Amino acid sequence: MALYSEKVMDHFRNPRNVGQIEDADGIGEVGNAKCGDIMRMYLKVENGIIEDVKFKTFGCGAAIATSSMATEMVKGKTLKEALQLTNKAVAEALDGLPPVKMHCSLLAEEAIHAAVEDYLKNHPEEAPKD
Repeated sequence: MALYSEKVMDHFRNPRNVGQIEDADGIGEVGNAKCGDIMRMYLKVENGIIEDVKFKTFGCGAAIATSSMATEMVKGKTLKEALQLTNKAVAEALDGLPPVKMHCSLLAEEAIHAAVEDYLKNHPEEAPKD
């Protein structure tokens, strides 16, 4: 059995939304000192909708794949929807991750949340209502 699913390999070999947004509305950076993975997410938000999202990740193939998938999952979504993104949803969208690599999907979740929270820090009036 292969260690990674075809979807993980596709997002690793052909990552979506790589790069940075120069005039980003929100930036989130997270890292895991134990494994050395660092993710930075950039958001462009218009009318409460994530119009563009980019990432830069330093890490293993699973870290790159989860970053790529997370950006695909929040693009075009509301801020509230982005804050509901979970690492489990990212892993499921990639048809699973090995248990030893689940921390990568958690970093992707945390990076998206950090970028949204950074945006909301500067635009508190747009905070999602419960």
